[in-house]
Amino acid sequence: MLVANSWMEDLLEVANRERRIIQSLHRKEIHQINMWWKELGLGEEMEFVRDQPLKWYMWSMAILTDPSLSELRVELIKPISLVYIIDDIFDVYGKADELILFTEVIERWDNACAEQLPQYMKKCFKVLSDITNDLGNIIFEKHGRNPTRFLKQMWANLCNAFLVEFQWNASGKMPKADDYLKNAIITSGVPLVLAHLFFLMGQNIANQSMDSKKEEVPLPNTIFLVAEILRLWDDLGCAQDENQNGYDGSYVECYLRENQGSSYQSARKHVMELISKSWKLLNKECLSPCPFSAPFLEACVNAAKMVSLMYNYEDKHGLGLLQDHMKSLTCDHETLLLGFH
Repeated sequence: MLVANSWMEDLLEVANRERRIIQSLHRKEIHQINMWWKELGLGEEMEFVRDQPLKWYMWSMAILTDPSLSELRVELIKPISLVYIIDDIFDVYGKADELILFTEVIERWDNACAEQLPQYMKKCFKVLSDITNDLGNIIFEKHGRNPTRFLKQMWANLCNAFLVEFQWNASGKMPKADDYLKNAIITSGVPLVLAHLFFLMGQNIANQSMDSKKEEVPLPNTIFLVAEILRLWDDLGCAQDENQNGYDGSYVECYLRENQGSSYQSARKHVMELISKSWKLLNKECLSPCPFSAPFLEACVNAAKMVSLMYNYEDKHGLGLLQDHMKSLTCDHETLLLGFH
């Protein structure tokens, strides 16, 4: 019995040491991210945007759980943060003419054209351009291929989708539910973020695809299934919302308008069925033979798993749950408070 207890104590000690090492690694990453965000200066220059680097880090940490992927977690924060920032520009602050011009600048990726933008958009475009070029160079150095052109196209796709949502809301004419969802999958930001991860993890892409002048990025369907899961979960809470500024419609609203006489409960049931269907397809994709690596597919599944925690609108203590979860992973209460303000 004593031998057994001794063995268990040794195992527990090893587990605790590993936990402390990982906590230390996460704290180091949080420090790097906070320093990067502070030096970037976007939070100070654009006071209307969400300033939540720790919340953004939770996505990166949940998606990439392997301790050896520290560098990837830090790099992935950069496109994640810009998705939130550009979302706020379209939802909260930007004027119609500014948003149209901003989208044109992103489509052309033209520094000269960017001079016509208001100052806050100039700053955002410069940061976006610098980060995209830097990540392209990092990917080239590690994997021998530079996907910068594809990443730029993904940003253009995102901004065009944001602009479509803005115009729908400005006109007061909401689309059919299916049309809304097709666009909203893009505005979720998931395809863009996971596209960055796709290249950062060095996924195999035929040379002819990389050299092609086609605008489409050859991304796996798993990415879009994760995006659909996130968008539908998020839209379930739009009626209650999280007291956020801005409003960009929801699948539930479009469904109810399209199906007169349906109740919110029936719409919710329909959405949950869609989420369940997407999960089944996601599992099938990941379990079927495919050219993509197991770590990348695992990252996609991890992102989908994180959705219900990040968008649990029914639980009024959702933010508290996130704080508790992060505290358990970092054991750093002061850092925690700074990141969730």
